[in-house]
Amino acid sequence: MELEELKAEIEDLHTKRQFSAIKTILNQLNPADIAQLLEEFSNEERLLFFRLLGKEEAADTFVELEPDNQKALIHAFSDNELREVLDELYLDDTVDMIEEMPATVVKRILRNTDVETRASINTLLRYPEDSAGSIMTPEFVDLKRDMTVEDAFKRIRRTGVDKETIYTCYVTDASRHLLGVTTVKELLLHDQDDRIEAFMETNVIYVNTLSDQEEAAAQLSKYDFLALPVVDLEERLVGIITVDDAMDVIQEENTEDIQKMNAIVPTERTYLKTGVLATWKSRIPWLLLLMVSATFTGSIITSFELASMIILTSFIPMLMDTGGNSGGQASVTVIRALSLNEIDMRDIFKVIWKELRVGLLCGSSLAVINFVKVLLVDRLMLGMTGVTLKVDLVISLTLIVEVTLAKMIGCSLPIIAKRLKLDPAVMSSPFVTTIVDAISLLIYFGFATAVLHI
Repeated sequence: MELEELKAEIEDLHTKRQFSAIKTILNQLNPADIAQLLEEFSNEERLLFFRLLGKEEAADTFVELEPDNQKALIHAFSDNELREVLDELYLDDTVDMIEEMPATVVKRILRNTDVETRASINTLLRYPEDSAGSIMTPEFVDLKRDMTVEDAFKRIRRTGVDKETIYTCYVTDASRHLLGVTTVKELLLHDQDDRIEAFMETNVIYVNTLSDQEEAAAQLSKYDFLALPVVDLEERLVGIITVDDAMDVIQEENTEDIQKMNAIVPTERTYLKTGVLATWKSRIPWLLLLMVSATFTGSIITSFELASMIILTSFIPMLMDTGGNSGGQASVTVIRALSLNEIDMRDIFKVIWKELRVGLLCGSSLAVINFVKVLLVDRLMLGMTGVTLKVDLVISLTLIVEVTLAKMIGCSLPIIAKRLKLDPAVMSSPFVTTIVDAISLLIYFGFATAVLHI
């Protein structure tokens, strides 16, 4: 059933005060779908429907709600209701929620958690933003190397109910140093009296608490893990990052890259939840910078005397657009390759050499087609008598050189940015286009001066 149909049915049942029927409908939905549905109602209705959910389902739904709606529910909860929800949340979800809440709400949340949970929350909050430590959960199953399979299953049954995942189990020593990893599948395939050290995987892939969260997500994707262990500086196991958290990171990073690549300061809120002023603040800095930098192209145009060859000005938009598009193609391709760790700084000369050849091929193809087009369309069909063979030659030569240079600039700037510890996405199409526009004009007028003697 579609969202609008569900909403209409629930509104009708609400009017008739048939709450048991509403509860039946909600119990048939996934928590993510329930959250999406609840977003459509007012705060009062949302609270009423939320209270119809079971404890576990309520907690899973609460995690999926937008921060503003979470805050509204927390304000409406009694301390007992808040405590019940918090008890069912995984620790990393609680930390994620706290990071979005104002100080007054955070104080109330912490006040309704036990001492041990509060200490764990404070530990996670101390890790740098966007680090692996900030998105990990300390709720994992740990085993000892001298345990038998039977002992391991007993421990999983005893402690697994509060863990985010029990499929992947980590083997540690008495000091919590990470020794190995095994899975429930491996345990099931071995005899009850087999010791874990006999079949555990000792070549464990892990990340450090201070590693970038994007690196951790990339590791999970590369090795197809369900969870990735996180160790401290002394290689003691302190938490795990699960695949659902990695997917959130990938989505956030992709959204941030898209915003940067389109000259927008990244924002954490969704489009409709971001106010007009906040949207203005995210867009105006780059627009101002690009506008000011564009004055250089104007200075280049005014520095050349075009009165005798005014026909040249009519081709400036086409040349600038072609150069900007060529540079943008290269920059976007390289930015994506950098984000997937397909290339790094060591490959810069390989990348430039490749784009040089691609640029020459693209530029030459465009030049040939443009040479014929200018003569047939602009001169003969449109009657632009000022378009001579020499003018056509200037335009075509400019295309070859500018497209080649644009692709070389577009591919090299993101790599250099990463080397300088900047986000490669900053060197995206708007930034590259501004640089290429100025270079295109210099090339254009340079050829015009040499060939046409103006």
